[in-house]
Amino acid sequence: MTTKVRFRAAVLMGAAALVLVFAGQAKAQNQNSNDSQWPWGNFTSDNVWPYATAGRLPVLAVVGDIACQPGEVEPTGEANKELCINPKAPYTSTSLWQSQEATANQIEALKPDLVAIVGDLQYQVGQYSDFENSYDLTYGAFKFITRPSPGNHEFYDEHSETGVAGYGYFSYFNGFQVSTTGSPITTTLTDPCPSALASACNFPGTTTPVAQPIPRSDGQAGHFEQQTGVADGWYSYNLGSWHIISLNIECSTQPGGCVNSGTWFASELAWLKTDLEQNHSACTVAYWHQPTFSPTNGISPEGIAAKNFWELLYANGADLVLNGHDHLYAHYRPLDPSGNFDPRNGIREFVVGTGGETLDPVVTATMTSGSGETNLEDPTGNPNFNALNLEAGSTGNYWGVMSLTLGPNGYKWDFESALLAPVAPAGSPATFHDIGVGTCHGPANGRGNNW
Repeated sequence: MTTKVRFRAAVLMGAAALVLVFAGQAKAQNQNSNDSQWPWGNFTSDNVWPYATAGRLPVLAVVGDIACQPGEVEPTGEANKELCINPKAPYTSTSLWQSQEATANQIEALKPDLVAIVGDLQYQVGQYSDFENSYDLTYGAFKFITRPSPGNHEFYDEHSETGVAGYGYFSYFNGFQVSTTGSPITTTLTDPCPSALASACNFPGTTTPVAQPIPRSDGQAGHFEQQTGVADGWYSYNLGSWHIISLNIECSTQPGGCVNSGTWFASELAWLKTDLEQNHSACTVAYWHQPTFSPTNGISPEGIAAKNFWELLYANGADLVLNGHDHLYAHYRPLDPSGNFDPRNGIREFVVGTGGETLDPVVTATMTSGSGETNLEDPTGNPNFNALNLEAGSTGNYWGVMSLTLGPNGYKWDFESALLAPVAPAGSPATFHDIGVGTCHGPANGRGNNW
């Protein structure tokens, strides 16, 4: 991989104690990092990151929705201009280079053990050349400690640009096939989003397809089937005493679609069931792109399908779900798969779609779902679902990264803003943070991580 020149803009800001908490709800256990409620002590290390992080509890950095589309000319026919240098209105005073560099600087300062990316790494459709010329210039610094999950911008048509069905994403993280002369072996893809699925893909593609490298079968992003071009993209790993699962919810264009009996999605659910049954860790976290419970009230068909993940995770004692897609930071109080508050066995969902792309507002009013959708923003019929269940939210005005410190039986989260959006209302605080701790359930099989 060619090393790119990395920007060094000094955009990190100090954290101020601002937490948006909605009235009429149970409060999170938010406190400073040295609070006595954090039972596992404070650790320091003089080892050189990222090759050694011994002497402390493991830290997982979490963020998604990151890298702007490079270049100076819009692809022919593309809608809603959003180049790195030409973000869509009203983002007129901040280049999207600045926001993704700000969060990359933040990760470098955190010096985490691993980086969990919760989808939409590269806009608009994740071509391999776009990964090289945007994502790699900033987040490429953390490539070998990154554990990604894909988003809709890696798989579907977006903003009238023809999608590449994950080929760019898998080629970037897994590598690609080369000819005997050392050149990439490429293929030109047909439109991955048929017209019947145009609404799920956002916009049908209108541009000329660009040949993409053919990814290697296995690697950092999971498995890619070279013969058929169908990717799974799900995998799991362990960090400290935690079991961590990266899932792929981009099901709309896969064989069988997003129904749980469809060929592709059923395979993922069967894999997840087996993975959870074989897991004896005290703590479990899973992440994917499109959330089941949406702080923007923007539920998607994929978010609805992900309720299947929730049901398996809940039945097996999982603790956390991490998502992106909504371009903001927020977290819910512990919930069951139907959105009911469950302080004993519930899973806390975090949405961290604040890596660099244009931001969304937190919405606490219920919206009516589209035709054929179940209104999972309001699964209990309560029109105040988000107002009741959201414990914190950034109001869509801050880019930033969340760190998860993974204790042997619990966790500490710390979201810190990296940059204030230029569209923030006058008088908005320059920084935002949200800090808290939680205790793990232990696995449903009761054996614990010492089994």
